[in-house]
Amino acid sequence: MRTACIALLSSLAVFPACRSVPPPVPSASPVSTAPLPKPRIALVLGGGAARGFAHVGVIRALEKERIPIDLVVGTSVGSLIGAIYASDLDSFDLEWTAFKLEKEDLLDYGVLTAFTGMGLARGDKLEEFVKSRVKVANIEDLKIPFAAVATDLNWGKEVVIDKGPVARAVRASSAIPGVFQPVQHMGKILVDGGVVDNIPISVARAKGADIVVAVDISESVANTNITNIVDVILQATNIMFALNVEHSKKDADVLISPAVGDVAMLDFTQKKRCMQAGIEAARLAAPGIRKAVDAWAAKRVPRS
Repeated sequence: MRTACIALLSSLAVFPACRSVPPPVPSASPVSTAPLPKPRIALVLGGGAARGFAHVGVIRALEKERIPIDLVVGTSVGSLIGAIYASDLDSFDLEWTAFKLEKEDLLDYGVLTAFTGMGLARGDKLEEFVKSRVKVANIEDLKIPFAAVATDLNWGKEVVIDKGPVARAVRASSAIPGVFQPVQHMGKILVDGGVVDNIPISVARAKGADIVVAVDISESVANTNITNIVDVILQATNIMFALNVEHSKKDADVLISPAVGDVAMLDFTQKKRCMQAGIEAARLAAPGIRKAVDAWAAKRVPRS
């Protein structure tokens, strides 16, 4: 009897001890330390001559909003602004350069050129200006991948210039028909890229962009103040640009449209206003860009 009591007391003593041991905690799933995927963001800068000062404001705002640019594609003045930025990545210096820029720095009009050539201006000044502002000679050496878009005048085809001399590429991309002489380059006769695509979003896609931020600086086509041959050329160009922009701009992930549509193509007196319009439009677009980036990344994060 005594032995049975001892055994019973021993079992009771062991039982609470067993109950006090907590159950094993299931091990947590390992936390991934891999960095989140980042999209390749392209900035596509459209043509519009003097309205291109708005591009400077857009770049300044995107830089302030810490939105990275991995690729720049430009047509006409978009290629000019884009090349300068891609060479240095300094929006403050770009803005300072733009403030000092005057029409005479780019346009080398001449009576002889107008009568014997294929444009009112040669384009030599434009090419020299780019050489003076871009620190490298070739597109391949720019800090950001860059492409300028021109038009093959003989065959009406889009020409993407993503290697070779920067200044020559910008000159070809900016050769507004009738204003600048066509440019001999790459074995072709080239004019302004806006003739075929004033916002070359498709070029950015073809070069691997995941998200395209496009800047439209098209002018309103309404113009009742046409008094000379230059006005006729520029108005015809505006109509042509506006029509192809309507077709292509729908393919942008984010479209930035600074309020500069009433600024004439050769009006360099509106620089500050155009830059400010670019800043304001880009600030408004910044949340949409971040949303597009988040949506792109969310589709690529593996589900547990």
